[in-house]
Amino acid sequence: MALGAMALPGVGAVASARTPGQSSQRPLTFDAMGEVRFNYPPELIREMHDSGLDAIAVTLCDPKPRGDAAYDLAMAAVIAHDRFLAANPELFLKATSVADIDRARAAGQIAVFYLLQNSTHFGTEIDNIDLFYNLGVRTAQVTYNHQNWAGSGCKELGANGLTVFGRELVERMNALGMMVDLSHANMQTMADTIAFSRKPVVITHTACMAVHENERNTTDENLRKLADRGGVAGICQIRPFLTDKREGALADYFRHIDHAIRVSGADHVAIGSDRDHRRIEMTPEYMAELKREEGANFDPAHWPLFIDELNGPRRMEVIWDGVRKLGHGEAVAEKVMGLNLRRLYAEVVG
Repeated sequence: MALGAMALPGVGAVASARTPGQSSQRPLTFDAMGEVRFNYPPELIREMHDSGLDAIAVTLCDPKPRGDAAYDLAMAAVIAHDRFLAANPELFLKATSVADIDRARAAGQIAVFYLLQNSTHFGTEIDNIDLFYNLGVRTAQVTYNHQNWAGSGCKELGANGLTVFGRELVERMNALGMMVDLSHANMQTMADTIAFSRKPVVITHTACMAVHENERNTTDENLRKLADRGGVAGICQIRPFLTDKREGALADYFRHIDHAIRVSGADHVAIGSDRDHRRIEMTPEYMAELKREEGANFDPAHWPLFIDELNGPRRMEVIWDGVRKLGHGEAVAEKVMGLNLRRLYAEVVG
């Protein structure tokens, strides 16, 4: 899911949030896919960082458009995010390598990696992958919810898998060092891509089908295939993907993390929030905002998407506490919260 992180009007500098050179020896916290909106006030960004967030891959733009509109939107999003990060150097560092995580942590910044939630932004020109890579994009999904030139999404009819063009796409991404993301793919496209890719792949934001049946979730079979090839799955925080409950949903979130660890192994699970960092109140104004952003995907019966205890910028503190209480040990908690993604980025992105 993407909530349209880009909002071009009003992009500008945010006041300084931390002392330059401030560093922390705390364990690494890395969100495989989340949001950083241009309208976040500095106080909220301070809370995000202070709660543990050191690095995040952000969705650049709406994944639904196709054709020239998708390319143009992605290009505008890169420019807008570059401008926003450059205007706020004490808060953020645009990251294109693992070394940038270390630089950001030493300076008290959040390292921000760029992610596209579809391959339609490349069109059918393979060389466009090089173009976006050179602009700093380091992760892209093969599909969003439906069929595209590369493969099938989770809402598509039938069981089509990775296409001939999709293989070309994966080959070029492998060669460049761009991460292949299988979020939103159907199970056949996911399995095909895991098998075909020469490098480990990521599912930045998903949950476990065996714990809660939802079209966006991943089967144990594919979680094992992902792990066998060195990949990582980020467990999301979208409540309807995790449980039908509206109360007590936090326990179900940790059930998904625990299940993924048991199925995939401790080296192949991460946090992939797919969530806004604001403190959300379900006001009519917010519902209208969602309807604008989600378009045809909007279903008011699914809201709120958030889990109450994870609603806000300090949620990483809650997650650290819950992962530790799963009983797998501190070393496993540190892997899930950041080290597994760091290893994957080092291997694929460099």
